[in-house]
Amino acid sequence: MRIGIVNDMPPMAELLRRIVASAPEHRVAWLAATGEQAVQFCRSDPPDLVMMDLMMPGMDGVEATRRIMAETPCAILLVTGSVDANAPRVFEAMGHGALDAVDAPPLEGGVGGQGAAQLLRKVAAIARLMGNRPAAPRPGRLRGASPTLVAIGASAGGPAALAVLLGGLPQGFPAAVVVVQHVDRRFAEGMAAWLNGHSAMPVLPAREGDTPRPGTVLLAASDHHLRLASDSQLGYTAEPRDYVYRPSVDVFFRSVARLWKGEAVGVLLTGMGRDGAQGLKALRARGWHTIAQDRATSAVYGMPKAAAELDAAAEILPLPNIAPRLLALVTRGAQEGFRA
Repeated sequence: MRIGIVNDMPPMAELLRRIVASAPEHRVAWLAATGEQAVQFCRSDPPDLVMMDLMMPGMDGVEATRRIMAETPCAILLVTGSVDANAPRVFEAMGHGALDAVDAPPLEGGVGGQGAAQLLRKVAAIARLMGNRPAAPRPGRLRGASPTLVAIGASAGGPAALAVLLGGLPQGFPAAVVVVQHVDRRFAEGMAAWLNGHSAMPVLPAREGDTPRPGTVLLAASDHHLRLASDSQLGYTAEPRDYVYRPSVDVFFRSVARLWKGEAVGVLLTGMGRDGAQGLKALRARGWHTIAQDRATSAVYGMPKAAAELDAAAEILPLPNIAPRLLALVTRGAQEGFRA
């Protein structure tokens, strides 16, 4: 891959350049010392991937990410001194479309250190993800009785989209909500805390053995895949080990289609690649209602587009309309027994 490096510290920029050069499958496209330069270089010489520093004078990495994704979208990996310490900025940048985040390798570690190896693993995962990239809505139908599960999948742009969606649902929402967002386990719990500030419902990291319950949001919080381990309990699995999407939306959606005994609604939000499209189709095949985010409001129109191409979504909606639609579906189902 051709990689653009954005960092205002010359020693760190040089280390990142050497790390990229050490991998024969990658090469440096350009180096930018400011967010403004990064936006300009992406416009004139679009790379396959941008390694974006968050903390820069002038236009910081969050605003640079927003501008790049709005004007010349490409894969962005946030490389910052501490992901944990900068969690709010990380989630904001991911909301604009950044794919992942990693701690900057320590200068003293050099090209052969663990930090460099971790960085190259992140780049390899994004390279695999990019390699897998790829009618009028028909009304869906809800049937049966409570409990109802709202299963949500998201990737690039997901944190901001989830903040909008969850912010539109009321306290006491009469369905359980489980979210699978492509996110490193190291800051999944921080994301849950961040989303809590936008949601009237509590947002909690999903633990092994948790039972989805109405009025609560559970967020996948591991590099392993979240799934239903039984008809009522969540669990994690390492399989498939070679799957680039971790945690995988498809793995979770398919487990819901196999095991969930109540009603369900599937929602697929913004994201790169195709993860979740087949799983959403499996949910629709069960007769459950399925929703995909539309192109205009998606930071990255990959996953919802794949779902639309498979006819997996009963409805394709702008992001602001999804929460009201969920409320209407679940409330109607609770009152009418999910009969059309």
